[in-house]
Amino acid sequence: MKSIVTLFTCVIVLSAGSLALAKDTSHGGGHAEPSHAEPKHEEPAHAAPKHAAPKHAAPKHEEPAHAAPKHAAPKHAEAPAKLCEGFGPQTPRDITSTQGRNTVQFSLAPRASQMNLCNIHFHKNAEHRGPGFLVSSSDPEYGGYKCNASSKISSFEKRAPKADVCHGLKPGDTVEFHWVHTTCDTQPGPGLGSCLSDACANPQLRVETQVFLLVNDDSALQFGGFSYDGNTVNGRPQAKAIPTDGRKIIEFLGSTTGPKYTEAVCSPLQVTWSVRPSCAKLDINSLGDWCSGKNVFEENHGHGVRKLVTSPELLSIIR
Repeated sequence: MKSIVTLFTCVIVLSAGSLALAKDTSHGGGHAEPSHAEPKHEEPAHAAPKHAAPKHAAPKHEEPAHAAPKHAAPKHAEAPAKLCEGFGPQTPRDITSTQGRNTVQFSLAPRASQMNLCNIHFHKNAEHRGPGFLVSSSDPEYGGYKCNASSKISSFEKRAPKADVCHGLKPGDTVEFHWVHTTCDTQPGPGLGSCLSDACANPQLRVETQVFLLVNDDSALQFGGFSYDGNTVNGRPQAKAIPTDGRKIIEFLGSTTGPKYTEAVCSPLQVTWSVRPSCAKLDINSLGDWCSGKNVFEENHGHGVRKLVTSPELLSIIR
């Protein structure tokens, strides 16, 4: 009787092992094979017929190896978005490269001093990539590029600003400012709509651009010197000044920017760009004063950036 009980116990244990093996097989996939191979060699010889039945189990282990590509393929098989067609050259771009194959041509806009300032706004991080702002931003919301020296500012320059600046800007942040000019007879105001009018729906546009590295240092540039505040020159609305460090400004044909545009959804407006290739340090508190004040552009935060345009078919040649 004792031998029968022992034999009965062995059968139960082996049956339980068989059930566990079947359960693992139904849930596991290809990675579980090694753990099933060893028990087969350790089983008693008389148990082999009982557990040899899972002839169909081997294909189960092999299935995931063939099935995985089937399920994974759609994720990687998506065709790239089709480039927009029939549009002029797009912006922003890498200004360290002069290459472009867009065939749409239009005339350069007049100098900014011969046009009307219609808008001033800024983007969090640089939209363009240039000699002074080559560092890709890891910012998941804004993207864009950072000034090369953004990680090298001093502890003095890193001090917290006196108050919130433009909804959360901090020392070490990069911003790209756009001074937008139009040939329309309009007055400066919020958004691109201030650069157009019912009588002037297709003006020439020019954007003067400067990338700034924000620091807490009142000896750095003060944004008040580059604002508008009702300033006019020869009867035209003009910024008080636009930064220059004597380096050659990169001029090219492009479009308007902003995160709603991509290489598949292009901007229809034609813009002459003048981009300064270096970063300049700007006192963060002076920018905070402009954002919190009553600037006519109603600017109080940095805008998002358009992803860098890299397809040559969407870029003009920089001459």
